[in-house]
Order: sequence, then C-alpha cells, then structure tokens
Amino acid sequence: MGTKTLSIKDEAYERLKSLKKEGESFTDLINRITRKRSLLELPDLVSEEEVESLEKAIERGSKERKEVRRREIGG
Repeated sequence: MGTKTLSIKDEAYERLKSLKKEGESFTDLINRITRKRSLLELPDLVSEEEVESLEKAIERGSKERKEVRRREIGG
C-alpha cells in the first residue's frame, strides 16, 4: 500500500485532529468519516443535544405547516 502527502490548512488539520479517537491514525479517521453509512449508525453519529434540537425543529415545522394549511382552507 502506498502513501500520499497532503497539504491542508491549519484550520482543517485542527478540525480533523479534533475528530480523531484515541489511538486512531489520520488514515483511520479519514476512512471512518468518508465511508458510506447506514441509518442504523445514526445514534453513533449524532449527540443527544442534536437529537433534541432536531426533534424540536421537526415539531415546529409540523405546527407551522398545519397552521398554513388551516389558514389556506379558511379554518
């Protein structure tokens, strides 16, 4: 297996570095974050705070759509 040298800006390096797990190489990290994923992996990819935020956004959007429909039909 060959190797390649990449040039990236410091900001990109720091963001990648922050994603690395203990003992994980940059190659392992890049393979992990670029592979195809299954929805079954979602709990491992999203924090509890993000889940709560998404749930609230979905509820808000649903309420807003219902209100728009109600106004459109004159109810």
